Amino acid sequence: MTVKRIFSMVFILSIMVPMIGNTQSKVGTSAAQFLGISVGARATALGGAFGAVAEDATALYWNPAGIARTGLSEAYISHTEWLVETDFNWAGLVIALDRNNAVGIHFTQLNYGEDIVTTIEDPMGTGDRWSAMDIAAGLTYARNLTDFFSIGGSVKYINQRIWNESASAIGFDVGLLFITGFNDMKLGVSISNFGTEMKMDGKDLSIIHDPDPDSFGSNDKIPARLETDSFVLPLLFRVGLSMDIIRSDQNRLLTSVEASYPNDEDPYMSTGLEYTWNDFLSIRGGYRSLFMPDPVETWTFGGGIKINLSATVAARIDYVYQEFGVFSNVQSFAIGLNF
Repeated sequence: MTVKRIFSMVFILSIMVPMIGNTQSKVGTSAAQFLGISVGARATALGGAFGAVAEDATALYWNPAGIARTGLSEAYISHTEWLVETDFNWAGLVIALDRNNAVGIHFTQLNYGEDIVTTIEDPMGTGDRWSAMDIAAGLTYARNLTDFFSIGGSVKYINQRIWNESASAIGFDVGLLFITGFNDMKLGVSISNFGTEMKMDGKDLSIIHDPDPDSFGSNDKIPARLETDSFVLPLLFRVGLSMDIIRSDQNRLLTSVEASYPNDEDPYMSTGLEYTWNDFLSIRGGYRSLFMPDPVETWTFGGGIKINLSATVAARIDYVYQEFGVFSNVQSFAIGLNF
């Protein structure tokens, strides 16, 4: 069986499964939910259907195999004013070693900010302040095995912290990218966040305990420690397809569709459309969470410009607006530099 036929079968199956639905909710059964926040203004504007596009540095997140296909080095940073006054930031750097090999590093941060510490005795504040933050840092390698087939993988360190408690894990991503040769049609498959479990620990879990408070003479000053549960990472399987409907010297119309299978919620599909004029101005739109009951993330709209600074250096500026149901909307900006 050829690689092309295998990819075709996987893609058809992936379209059918979300339509079947899921009878049991798994929401809230995994840790590190920030790993599921869409990265990059361009990819997000396409509804998150980017695993088969994967043609810029954000492929480090969507499909690590894609960084070997660009043939360019790129630095990329994005900032998102996330929900309930939090900040989501992502930065990535891809270095093209040659025409078939590339490496990359990436950093993710969700900053919840800080606030005063209050207790029953001190409702106005104890004088201390608490803060919370999630981070992930990863290293990626990708290679073009043939002119049409690429593979890539990432290893990353994941940490969540709230005040004096934290949890850490190691996660792995693997991606495949196949170019069919028809209108630059590409098939992309990836598995993200396969790794160890996370368990909170810290000094606030140390307590003084009385094991038998009803018995006279019991030692009520025994040092003890609270034990928290362990939670798995938000494992995510994606399979997608992208294709240029129109491609000429001045006009490009790209469409993409992707099926996603998380381990902590119902499967869903995403789709996006991008029009680019003269390799300078782009307009994008998409929809996320197709076939998901009561979706929160829905429509996305955005655009961007590309500025050639020299014969070998170009800058990209992108913006996206996301509809988020009862949370109103989320906006994100990103800057990329190809060299």
